[in-house]
Amino acid sequence: MRTVTQQQITAYAPNANAVANARKISSGGGFVSRVRSEDDTFYMGECKGSGKSNYLVSADFSDEASPVFRCSCPSRQFPCKHSLALLFEISLKKEFAVGEIPEEIQKKREAKEKKKAGPKEEKSTAKRPGAGKAARTKKIKKQLEGLELLEKLVDGLMKSGLSTMGSVSLKTYRDLAKQLGDYYLPGPQLYLNRLILEMEEFQKDQNSDHYKAAVEVLKKLHSLNKKAVSYLTKKVEQDTPEADDDELYEKLGGIWKLEQLNALGLKKENARLIQMAFQVIYDEAGKEFTDIGYWMDVDTGEISCTCNYRPVKALKYIKQEDSCFALVCTPQLSYYPGGLNRRVRWEAAEYREAEEGIYRQIKNLACQDLTLAVKTAKNQLKNTLSEDVCAMLLSYVQIGIVKTNEAYRVVMEDKEGKQIELRARDKKENKVEMLLKIPDRKVFENQAMFGLIYYDRADHSMCMEPFSVVTEQGIIRLLY
Repeated sequence: MRTVTQQQITAYAPNANAVANARKISSGGGFVSRVRSEDDTFYMGECKGSGKSNYLVSADFSDEASPVFRCSCPSRQFPCKHSLALLFEISLKKEFAVGEIPEEIQKKREAKEKKKAGPKEEKSTAKRPGAGKAARTKKIKKQLEGLELLEKLVDGLMKSGLSTMGSVSLKTYRDLAKQLGDYYLPGPQLYLNRLILEMEEFQKDQNSDHYKAAVEVLKKLHSLNKKAVSYLTKKVEQDTPEADDDELYEKLGGIWKLEQLNALGLKKENARLIQMAFQVIYDEAGKEFTDIGYWMDVDTGEISCTCNYRPVKALKYIKQEDSCFALVCTPQLSYYPGGLNRRVRWEAAEYREAEEGIYRQIKNLACQDLTLAVKTAKNQLKNTLSEDVCAMLLSYVQIGIVKTNEAYRVVMEDKEGKQIELRARDKKENKVEMLLKIPDRKVFENQAMFGLIYYDRADHSMCMEPFSVVTEQGIIRLLY
């Protein structure tokens, strides 16, 4: 009988309520019968429901990385609570009678295999050649028109200063921000909205932090505009409108498909990942939540991230991601173009219990040289269009508190005596304070710290916001 973990059930679930309801069904004896196939690839149960007839629930594991759940209930959630309850039945090792796989399921499996094999060759040429290329070229020319408008605005602000963005003229900027959407420029549109928000806040409280933040956004907007014009003009001149591995494609608002990334060779077969940290952030400018997971490839040490975007207006339609504590094994990992901490995606994966020795392996992959780590982060942050943080796993000899100029700082020190301050970026979720509350003092010596290295403009220093401590026994998360 197969093993199903709580982590797997949570990963399959559309939301936390579905998991809670499924657990109630299982613990309350909701299933009146249970059957599994002899080869352990198919599980089925008959579950009591609110109607007169019981629901038929099944889980097909013929494709281990992408199981198929089916249920006769009318729920629009997928998988529904009954499917999840069946997984709880399996995880609890309840008795399943051995039976035959239904003929209907066999046919569905065959149809799925035929679909995976792809369409016949003669159908693949049905599309009119050049039609897609012409549409992409037309879109790029439209983007260039929008960038020309944006360039005038940005140049004007660079020359006259942000102080010219008075309360009256802010409406003009908001109107332009809306227009950028018509020019297929959601990326520059987001930057412009951030600039407007910062200046609005500055006008309210005269806090210089908002003004400084607005200056940084203006720099990014200027750089993006300049690079984008050069990038798109070259694509038109060379008649190559297709998406390429330049990260500007996404910065301008392009949306990648997995097949595009894979066709560019941005993929890895049989990848194994462990989540190092997880956080949810809200972007007022974009009116959306982003669920960010930071992951380490346990075989190479590369740190990447996943981003699940949830616009406010579509929250009820998009499942919120959650922390993952299992070893994720995916047959194919796809990478987005970028520098350090590339964004990744996968279509199917198995969630396994972390095997013995995996945390020791992760800890050994940590960077041992703090000077090298900071230099690498600086080089990444120099790119105006890069993220403002760099995720890294660093080895340390000790963490302690030092006093300077009547102030106390928490610092992390490597084997060469080099130090970096551990500093919270978010005062509401002060992870440095959480770190200091860990009762086991062994955590503060000879371990590894996962966090985000960033440049603090307040005192012009490189700092690290801690997220997790890695020991040979596991990962201690300071958040989520």
